[in-house]
Amino acid sequence: MEFFKSFYYAGRGIASAFRQRNFRFHVCAAGFVIFFAARFYSFSAERWAILLLTCAAVMAAELLNTAIEKLSDKVTEENSHRIRLAKDCAAGGVLITAVTAVAVGVILFWNPEIFGLIVLFYSEPLRLSALIIALAAAWGIVFLPKEEKKRSYGNERRGKKSEKE
Repeated sequence: MEFFKSFYYAGRGIASAFRQRNFRFHVCAAGFVIFFAARFYSFSAERWAILLLTCAAVMAAELLNTAIEKLSDKVTEENSHRIRLAKDCAAGGVLITAVTAVAVGVILFWNPEIFGLIVLFYSEPLRLSALIIALAAAWGIVFLPKEEKKRSYGNERRGKKSEKE
């Protein structure tokens, strides 16, 4: 039974990450990327594996960043250079992962012939309207929910240094 509880706890962690705007952004971006790959590209199993692992790596990095931020906020109420550095390093890890994902995407998707097919596909007004609605819905999912309020522990990412340091 403990084995199955671990899946529950993991799911609860993933669900809580949806309160974070950046995690919602990465999930929406992955959804669009996977849709375009499925609709317009004939990827081999290896390319699909690379694409899915890349998307998962970005989301996993964002989950780890969120975990470090939440734990750091709980550890101390004082302004701490070390806490700020830990948060910055975690955010840097997400940035490196996301930039690498973009590079992988360029490598996987760069094909001017297919770009032409995509433009042709969306030249039909109904399809273009569906794309615009999907993009607007993604924008709403990413930006409309309110962010969790940050605790005012003074250990915010770019806060003042404490006197102890």
